[in-house]
Amino acid sequence: MAFATRPFVRFSSATAAAKKLVVKHVAVIGGGLMGAGIAQIAAATGHTVILVDQSDEILNKSKKGIEDSLKKLTKKKFADKPEAGAEFIEKTLKNLTTSTDPVSVVHSTDLVVEAIVENLAVKNELFKTLDKFAPEHTIFASNTSSLPITEIANATTRQDRFGGLHFFNPVPLMKLVEVIKTPMTSQKTFESLMDFSKALGKNPVSCKDTPGFIVNRLLVPYLMEAVRLFERGDAAKEDIDVAMKLGAGYPMGPFELLDYVGLDTSKFIIDGWHLLEPDNPLFAPSPLLDKLVEEKKLGKKTGEGFYKYK
Repeated sequence: MAFATRPFVRFSSATAAAKKLVVKHVAVIGGGLMGAGIAQIAAATGHTVILVDQSDEILNKSKKGIEDSLKKLTKKKFADKPEAGAEFIEKTLKNLTTSTDPVSVVHSTDLVVEAIVENLAVKNELFKTLDKFAPEHTIFASNTSSLPITEIANATTRQDRFGGLHFFNPVPLMKLVEVIKTPMTSQKTFESLMDFSKALGKNPVSCKDTPGFIVNRLLVPYLMEAVRLFERGDAAKEDIDVAMKLGAGYPMGPFELLDYVGLDTSKFIIDGWHLLEPDNPLFAPSPLLDKLVEEKKLGKKTGEGFYKYK
């Protein structure tokens, strides 16, 4: 992402730092599914939101996706009150603007939520740049699902005002947010992030900066163990899926879920964890998963993964 450099005068905010920040103005960096979803729920709950991405083309697609999502939600929420539904959509969209220049928007924001590509170097470069232009009171947060928050925060001079906000897809529907506190995150920052999550209508849970946080730390090893069970020939993938749905009450079996998430995404996560903890058997890579990704069989999005899709 390219950035224009502009002069910015930073004002000291020792008094503001003494109080817990109430987030009103939000900048969401990244207009993909996650970023657009975060922008939508923030705007819908009365926050002023600026959604940022590299091009107007991407942002126009993001806004259309948000409008379509709002229409679906209002059909259910305001089934008997179409006028109220239309008013809700109008009010939400009024709270949302877009920009292709992150530097120009952070000077007036309380919270920056990053939802860009899962690449540590790219995230570090983004936050390093924004750190120079954002006011001292501004909190930075990453939506990463697999990278260490501490390593991203270290690219800035505001490690005490940096945390993780891990949302789940689809953001407007999924109630959970994992709020990640690093050893350097201040209690005030942590509380502000918890309060912001609640203001969005979410159920926040807190976790230290550990690989995968809570959900993925439990989920990904489970998925990988299912693959290993299949690799060893202990059970067919179809039987494993049926067993977990009927025996454990899961809505999807592990192979169905892997295909839904994307095999490349699961491989990226497990490979990253394996680098961090090479002796941890839970994080051992899978030859079968590696082979499918190499063959571009990534799941539902490519038409084939562990299963074939028409």
